[in-house]
Amino acid sequence: MFTKRVAIVAGGYSSEYPVSIKSANGIKTFLENSSYETYIVKISRDVWEVLLPDGTTSEIDKNDFTFVEDARIKKFDFAYITIHGVPGENGALQGYFDMIGMPYSCCGVFAAAVTANKYACNRYLSTFGVRVSPSVVIRPCDNYSVQEIIDTVTLPCFVKPNEGGSSFATTKVKEERELAKAIEDAFGEGGNVIVEKFMQGTEVTCGCYKTANKQVVFPITEVVSKNEFFDYEAKYTASKVEEITPARISAEVAKEISETTSKIYDIVGAKGIIRVDYIIIEGEPYLLEVNTTPGMTVTSFIPQQIRAAELDPGKVLSEIIEDILQKK
Repeated sequence: MFTKRVAIVAGGYSSEYPVSIKSANGIKTFLENSSYETYIVKISRDVWEVLLPDGTTSEIDKNDFTFVEDARIKKFDFAYITIHGVPGENGALQGYFDMIGMPYSCCGVFAAAVTANKYACNRYLSTFGVRVSPSVVIRPCDNYSVQEIIDTVTLPCFVKPNEGGSSFATTKVKEERELAKAIEDAFGEGGNVIVEKFMQGTEVTCGCYKTANKQVVFPITEVVSKNEFFDYEAKYTASKVEEITPARISAEVAKEISETTSKIYDIVGAKGIIRVDYIIIEGEPYLLEVNTTPGMTVTSFIPQQIRAAELDPGKVLSEIIEDILQKK
């Protein structure tokens, strides 16, 4: 029987590189009992390389995404992208795989590019009736006014990089004098900066995937950060956050969030697993952001939700891989 070779593509060009590597290790663990031959492929600006079973590495040939093992050129049948940030979350890597004809696990170029741009995504989805927070986008060439920003979003507010994840350079600004420094820090991650109105409420997150034969919306997770907000420390330090699945919310609100998540999946043309984050204010969910390459460590939200749905993570990933391969 032909064994399919799967590249778990991790790393990337942003500060979330180490988080991505953890997700890759999680995915490899989930697929241990599958029929696939799995390899972790690390991507950085300097080198693309595959980790071989003997502990050595082999450089990826970017012309066709092949590598050498045991003096033989080998090719992959599928790429599972788990890069958080550039180039795996903004559509760049998807465009490369499209050009070489490599099937992959997540959203295509358009969906990835739109969802990676928080401001554009929220504005786009708001036209379909999705509630979003008031926000302002700042470009490197803009001569912005601190007062005008505050007049639009009020204080306190959140300042973060507009593209990529929200784990780094995200600041909760409470006073006017803090805003310029927060914007400078966010620009340090590259690209544009988004400033959003702070919304006090219950933060939740909901995962979803669809294949030709089924549509699955996972149980919703409630996020209770022991820090001032769900920052990098809270995300990756168990003692700093309480994650409750299913969330302690009404059936009515849970139904709306599940339906909205499924609706967003279709609107953006998603593929594979996505995760959508919300904040609930007085019984109404507001969109925070859409994640098309969500974290997949053993303790990440999506694996938690898969288990809460009494499903097996490895089988879910295999379903997604096979569904995409059949559509090739």
